[in-house]
Amino acid sequence: MRPAKFIAPAAVAAVVLMLGACAPGPSNESSPSEGGASSEVITDISSLPEQTLTVWDQEVRGGQDEQMKRLNKAFMKKYPNITIDRVSQSFDDLQTTLRLALSGDDAPDVVEANNARSMMGQFVSAGQIIPLDPWADAYKWRDRYSDSILSYSSYSADATKFGEGSLYGLPQVGEVVGVFYAPSRLEELGLQVPKTWDEFSDQLKTIKDAGKTPLMLGNVDKWPAFHLFGAVQAAHVPADQVRPLGFGNAGATWKSDENVAAAKQLQDWATSGYFNEGFNGVDYDSVWQSFAKGDGVYLIAGSWLAPDLMEAMGDDVAFMAPPMAGDKPATTGGTGLPFAITSSAKDPNVAAAYIDFITTDEAMQVLADTGNVPVNDAAKYAGGTKGVVADVLNVFTTVSEEGEILPYLDYATPTFNQTLGDALQQLMAGSMTPEAFLDALEADYSGFVK
Repeated sequence: MRPAKFIAPAAVAAVVLMLGACAPGPSNESSPSEGGASSEVITDISSLPEQTLTVWDQEVRGGQDEQMKRLNKAFMKKYPNITIDRVSQSFDDLQTTLRLALSGDDAPDVVEANNARSMMGQFVSAGQIIPLDPWADAYKWRDRYSDSILSYSSYSADATKFGEGSLYGLPQVGEVVGVFYAPSRLEELGLQVPKTWDEFSDQLKTIKDAGKTPLMLGNVDKWPAFHLFGAVQAAHVPADQVRPLGFGNAGATWKSDENVAAAKQLQDWATSGYFNEGFNGVDYDSVWQSFAKGDGVYLIAGSWLAPDLMEAMGDDVAFMAPPMAGDKPATTGGTGLPFAITSSAKDPNVAAAYIDFITTDEAMQVLADTGNVPVNDAAKYAGGTKGVVADVLNVFTTVSEEGEILPYLDYATPTFNQTLGDALQQLMAGSMTPEAFLDALEADYSGFVK
């Protein structure tokens, strides 16, 4: 999801040399909770036998792909005894193939696993990925990462509790859902950047009356509407009610007046014609590309699109947090897919050394240079970026430090991605009432937490 041309070749070489010079700390020994080729934790893998580390990721677009190529090259330069066999697939393809791969005889060593209960939770429950706690201690990952970020990859051993327990993955990037817009399109319509949620909502009718498409959405795969609804929900529902719903933990309910208001507003937007025609039947990539070419005024989507949009639109694209409905910004976000070690890993120490390498401070700089959002200390890198990418870094920092970053709603239960996806399509198509929409979500959520 990133462009591939933010660093000059000389700078690339410098980064590779810098990363190659960054050796892990001295060897540290302890007993990992699950075994691989070694029964002890080793952080210096330079003397291990030559071997291949198979890594599956979903870093397929632009600078997202570029940062992985740079880091993998630097890792193999540092450790010539390790060859990385990288298999990169789209998010949707990875969701489909990973389940089968982890249950087979030829599973990869390191995978990017969706945090949701429907993916990571099931892998934890089935023993298909291993706890990272021994390596978290050895590499001091808990000093590098905040507790709130690590909670997005933490489960109890039986996977009944999400957000606490052992660590099962480590993310590289931070993510935040916000609003992309082209300043020139607002100027053409005589509009200012909205400061409040009511101003934003009122503008949608103004834009529609002017003959333009207010909001762009490609929802054939259903998950894009999760992000859209998350932003709408955050404007109506207190954060302390959203969090247990998103993590699938007991103590909340979908059947509240606030959730009704959110569902009703989203349905009203759809039935008022504020989205592009046929939004439930078109794909995500084609719609953001249409937005980049001049269609629509606003695009509510994840921060990962910023580099691609900047490459296509130059200076005429900006990013903001959803305009505030209360006294502080709130929206869906958190982390990108975390990297996990499979129970089939040939040597978990090699896998852990790789995960450590791609999440160091030096790696965070590479992420920023390629248009990604470093999950740690994002604001530190904003000064070295420009345009919409700088917007994203600043928004992520502001919302995470001064506002409310809320979990992706499909995290909630093993089946919630399907339940929410189907219900949102029906809600926005006008074939399901807001009350029936919430009944469907409540049935899945309450049945799981009980």
